[in-house]
Amino acid sequence: MHTAEPLACQRHLFELPDDVSYLDAAAWSPLPRTVRAAGEAGILAKSRPWVHGRDGDAAWAERARAAAARLIGAETDDIAIVGSVSHAIATAARNLAPTPGGRILRVADEFPSQCLAWDRLAAERGLLVEAVPRPGDGDWTAALLDAIARPGTPPLAVAALTPLHWSDGSIIDLDRLAPAVRATGAALVVDATQAVGAVPLDVSWLRPDFLAFPTYKWTLGPYGVAFLYAAPGRQGGSPLEENAGNQPPAAGARRYDKGERNDGVTLPMAATGMELVAGWGVAPVAVRLRALTDQLAEGAASLGLSVPPSALRSPHILGLRVPGGLPAGLIGRLRGDKVFVSARLGGLRLSPHVWADEADVARCVAALRAALC
Repeated sequence: MHTAEPLACQRHLFELPDDVSYLDAAAWSPLPRTVRAAGEAGILAKSRPWVHGRDGDAAWAERARAAAARLIGAETDDIAIVGSVSHAIATAARNLAPTPGGRILRVADEFPSQCLAWDRLAAERGLLVEAVPRPGDGDWTAALLDAIARPGTPPLAVAALTPLHWSDGSIIDLDRLAPAVRATGAALVVDATQAVGAVPLDVSWLRPDFLAFPTYKWTLGPYGVAFLYAAPGRQGGSPLEENAGNQPPAAGARRYDKGERNDGVTLPMAATGMELVAGWGVAPVAVRLRALTDQLAEGAASLGLSVPPSALRSPHILGLRVPGGLPAGLIGRLRGDKVFVSARLGGLRLSPHVWADEADVARCVAALRAALC
C-alpha cells in the first residue's frame, strides 16, 4: 500500500455539490452516477417487463460475484451472494460446530452483526464469549494477541474479528492476528464491512474460514446486497434458506446464495460499484484516504481534540475525542455548515472516500473550530 501512487480525487463521478463536505462513508456512501444509472436501468426493466427480458439477470449475479472476489483476492467460486453481513455471519455460525467449553473471541463494543449469531452459538453449544476490553494504549492487536495466547483460559474456538474497530478506525491487524488464530486450530470469521474497498485485504494470506462485506459503504453500491467468502473447505455446509439457486449443481460457495438472488436492480449496481473500485485499485484509494485523514488529524489536534497515533489508526477512518465529551447538538451544528460526520460511542468518526478533497478537510476543521472554540 505504501508504495502505491495516490488516486486522484473522483468527485466528478458523484452528484456532490462543491459546498458539501460528506465525510461519512463509514455510515453510508453516495452513489457514483454510473451506479445510479445501473440501478435505474434495472428499475425501468421491472417497470416494463414486457419490453425488457430477464435473460441477463443471472449474468449480473456472476459478474457481481467475480467483482467481489477480485477485491479480496478470492476465486469467483468462493463467493456467495447474500442479503446482508448479518446474513453472512449467521451462515458462518450455522456451519461451525466448535467443541463445548471453548472461547469465542471478539473485541468490546463490537457491531451487532458480529455479536448476535455468536452469542446464540455460544448459548447452544456451551461456549464462553470473551470480549477483549478496549486497551488503554489503543493497541487492539496486542491486546488480542495476548488474549489468544493467555495461559489458563479455555481453548480458542472462534475468532470473530474485523480489520478495524467500526467506531473509530482503530487498527485490528489481521495480518498479525490470523496466523496466531490459525496456530490454535480455531476458526477465523471476519466482518470486513469497514475495510473492503478502502484498504487492501487478501484472503489467500489471511485464510479466514469466512469473510463478509456489504456494498453500501466503501464499494459504492446499494443497500441490501452483501457477499460471503467461504474457504474451499467450508463450502459444503447448510445455507440459512434453501432455494433453487443454491441446490446442486450449484458450485462452491453458491451453496449459501440467498433466495431471489437475481435482482436486476441491486446486482448491476453492486457490480458497477465494485468494478469501479477495482479499476482504481484499493491500494491507491488507501493512500489517498490516508493523506486526507492525516490532514484531518492535524487540524483536529490543533483544536485540542484527542487524536490517536497514526500507527494505530486505519487510513480511511479517523476517530476523535472531545475533552469533556461531545457537546450536545454538535453533529447538527456541523450539518448546518454542510459538514457530515457521525457520532459513535462518544466520539466523532470522520470517514472520507474518493470524492473528498483538501477543501473538504479545510471546511471540516473550520466548522469544528466554530462549533467547539
